[in-house]
Amino acid sequence: MPVLLVYNTILIDMSKKITIAIDGFSSTGKSTIAKLLAKKYNYVYVDTGAMYRAVSLYAKNNGYVSNDLLNSNDLVSSLNDITLVFVFNNDLGYAEIHLNGVNVEKEIRSLEISQLVSKIATISEVRKKLVHEQKLMGKEGGIVMDGRDIGTVVFPEAELKLFMTASADKRATRRYNELINRGDKVNYNEILFNVEERDRIDSTREDSPLLKADDAIEFDNSDMGINEQFERICSLVDKKISQSS
Repeated sequence: MPVLLVYNTILIDMSKKITIAIDGFSSTGKSTIAKLLAKKYNYVYVDTGAMYRAVSLYAKNNGYVSNDLLNSNDLVSSLNDITLVFVFNNDLGYAEIHLNGVNVEKEIRSLEISQLVSKIATISEVRKKLVHEQKLMGKEGGIVMDGRDIGTVVFPEAELKLFMTASADKRATRRYNELINRGDKVNYNEILFNVEERDRIDSTREDSPLLKADDAIEFDNSDMGINEQFERICSLVDKKISQSS
C-alpha cells in the first residue's frame, strides 16, 4: 500500500527546519493548525487522520466494516490494493488525499466515516503499514504531521510536540457547525456521542493508544479562537527553530 506525497508545484527549502508533531483528541483543530503552520513555514503537511479515514472508506465500500461489522482479515489481505497519494492543491494551499486515484477528501469527512475510523485504527497491520509510510515522509524534517501517535510512535524525536485538547462539548459543537456549514444533516447528540466514543477507543486500544508524550506541550483550546491558537503556537515553533539553528 504505497503512500506518496506529490509536491511537484512547490520548492521546499529543508534548511533549518524542524519536525512538528501534533497529537490530541478528535475535533481539537489539529488539522487546521497544522495546515496554517505548514503554509507559514513552507513545510510539508501530512494529515495522518486522512490516511486512516481513507482506509476506512475503502473498507466500508468493500463491505469490510460497518457499525455492526469489522472483517479485519479481509481488509488486511487487501492492504496492498490500496494506494494513498497526497496531492498538493495550489488553490487550497495544502495537500488532499487520493484513494486509488480518486480525491476522497469530502467523503472521508462524513459522520459515517468518523464512526468507523476508530475501528480501523485498532487493526495492528493497518497501523504498522501507515506508521511506516509516515516515518518515510518525515525523515528529512520540515514537516508538520498531526494524528494520535505522532509524538509517541511516528516521530518520538520531533523537536516540537503538541498535544491538543478541549472539552468534549466544545469539540462536538465545532464538529456540528463544520458539518452543518458543509450542508450535511446531522444531530448534535450523535456527534457528541461519536466524539466521546472515539476518545474512549483511541485512549484504550492496545496498539499505539492516544497518549501525551512526556515532552509534549499540552494545549487546551476550549476557549481559544483560531487566531490566538495560531499566534501562540507560532511562538513555540519560532523558539524551537532558533534553538535548532
